Amino acid sequence: MDIRQLELFMAVLECSSVTRAAGRVNLSPGAVSLQLRNLASELRADLFVRNGKRLIPTPAALRLAELARGVLWQMRGIEQEFSNDPATDRRPFSFATGATALIHQLGRPLRLLRKRFPQIRVKITVAATEEMVSGLLDRRFDLALISLPFDHHQLSILPLFEEEMLILKPSPRRIRGWHVGAIRPSELAAAQFLLYPKRSNMRAMIDRFFRDLALTPEVIMEADDTVAIKRLVEAGFGYSILPEKALRGQPRFFQVYRVPGRPIKRQQALAMARTDHPRALTESIARFLQSALCRADRRDGR
Repeated sequence: MDIRQLELFMAVLECSSVTRAAGRVNLSPGAVSLQLRNLASELRADLFVRNGKRLIPTPAALRLAELARGVLWQMRGIEQEFSNDPATDRRPFSFATGATALIHQLGRPLRLLRKRFPQIRVKITVAATEEMVSGLLDRRFDLALISLPFDHHQLSILPLFEEEMLILKPSPRRIRGWHVGAIRPSELAAAQFLLYPKRSNMRAMIDRFFRDLALTPEVIMEADDTVAIKRLVEAGFGYSILPEKALRGQPRFFQVYRVPGRPIKRQQALAMARTDHPRALTESIARFLQSALCRADRRDGR
């Protein structure tokens, strides 16, 4: 017995005619009759008796109908639950991002997202890029905003924009306004650094920058959190390298620099798992956020 047999049985029951039921389901009367005979044989029960041109359901058929309605209702519920239509998809949506992007870039785009998709329960997870990629691959996350480069052939990538990473140097006085100075590699060679952990994608970019300068930085402290690193720099513990968007704003006790001709840039991108069965809602939300984030970046003059 299968679901299709139950659907055909219910069509015949409601139409009291194999011919009319066949027209409803776009099959030949012979095909419908064959399925009814197979179903009756499997159940070892007569389901219909003929009265002239009409089919009369037996008590067994009426009982089967009661059970079949429940099964078909559950099947339609499953189909709806996994509907791949963004307009009807009601499953929770899991989005992952880094803390810096969430604080400095995603405020307005997420507000717009909630207005555009009010029926969707969006869950936000804050994690490092490598953790987000792992979550995408095991399907814990539907979509993530990650930092590139990150080499993984199992991801579909929607590039967004580049963001510069700047060098922070503690300042004994409060700095107002925004100015990026120039710094010599020799000064970096003599400095102590507070950096992201070795396991992070951000640290990989920073280490590549130092290798290009033929420098080995003295790393005295590591931390995952951008705000924590920034505060430690302001307290005078050492230099660091952080995303530009995390540095603008209120007065601060650090100065920002770049090495002339040696910019450190990370590419921001939306990522989703590459699959033969993509969730249409994920693709719709990804395109929506891509548009909103790129508009915001253009307004910032990047």
